[in-house]
Amino acid sequence: MSTRLYAGNISFKASEEDLKDLFSKAGEVVSVKLIKDTATGRMRGFGFVEMASKEDAQKAISMLNGKPFMDRNIIVNEAKPQERRERGSVREKGGFGRGRRR
Repeated sequence: MSTRLYAGNISFKASEEDLKDLFSKAGEVVSVKLIKDTATGRMRGFGFVEMASKEDAQKAISMLNGKPFMDRNIIVNEAKPQERRERGSVREKGGFGRGRRR
């Protein structure tokens, strides 16, 4: 069973292929996905790597977490499930845009 890892503090110059090469030193890489900003298309400095087994994932964490990769110390840990977001804008929920208080 595959295990999904979070990889953070990634150089904006890094490609998915660069990350795959790095993580494949720890075991079999199933997939790599670097996250881009939807508005600008620029890299956001983090992504997800799916390793073929839990053992490969643990090996990647111990081998790579905190280690230098393209002039940055990469953060690697097991990915947490994405939290469910409520629908609606901040304005609808009484957040920003209330106006000045006097």
